[in-house]
Amino acid sequence: MKEAAIAQTENERLNAKLEQANRQLLQSEKLAAIGQLAAGVAHEINNPVGYIYSNLQSLEGYLNDIFRLTDAVDSARSLEDLQLIKKNIDYDYLRSDLKDLLAESREGIDRVKTIISAMKDFSHIEDEEFKPADLHRGIETTLNVVNNELKYKAEIIRDFGDLPEIDCIISQINQVIMNLLVNAAHAIEEFGKITIRTRHEGEQAIIEIEDNGKGISPENLNRIFEPFYTTKPIGKGTGLGLSLSFNIVEKHKGRIEALSTPGHGTCFRITLPVNQPEQGNDG
Repeated sequence: MKEAAIAQTENERLNAKLEQANRQLLQSEKLAAIGQLAAGVAHEINNPVGYIYSNLQSLEGYLNDIFRLTDAVDSARSLEDLQLIKKNIDYDYLRSDLKDLLAESREGIDRVKTIISAMKDFSHIEDEEFKPADLHRGIETTLNVVNNELKYKAEIIRDFGDLPEIDCIISQINQVIMNLLVNAAHAIEEFGKITIRTRHEGEQAIIEIEDNGKGISPENLNRIFEPFYTTKPIGKGTGLGLSLSFNIVEKHKGRIEALSTPGHGTCFRITLPVNQPEQGNDG
């Protein structure tokens, strides 16, 4: 009895260490992926910041013109003098363009806020509990993070069905979606389409990510979920993305499968239970 208790304790200790190592591996892969996307994310932020800065310079010039007009109210000898200043500063154009400047700048700030919020949602590690989550919001968050990887390679087509909230660790599901989206972009050689489909079937939620890229040969298709197996060039991937995606989906009591036709594209299908069985709630 004593030996059995010691063995059980040792097994529990080893399982805890294995789970901790798995969490660290997941986070390392997530940070590696974010590192590879960092230049694109910086560009996504730098673009709106650039035109906001340009707009502020224009705004400074417009304000100086407006101050010339308002200062002249006290010193102008006649209404005609004020009207001349108003004409010289092209007041009607200035007034119209000010509205456009502010609207464009506000849009730029909203874009930066969206990207930062998406990065925050995507990268946090404290979520280790299964909670009800909106898969569509998770997909949009991930699309915002990888936008720079996708926008030059593919048109994104959303074919969303009605989904209930599902029990999941949403940051981990986002990581799976990111891996599949980036893989899809890399599979497209020029410019193509990536279709994201969702649907609800019984007690299952289904996500499909399909590209019209070069496809995967049958011999490679049988190995894509193996750790460290990759067909990408050196520096383009760790070979862990699909393997960890498989483990995440398996942890969620779901399935991930791939269908591919070389020369025509690939479709990854993720099937997740809407409600986790009790034993799945231990994180």
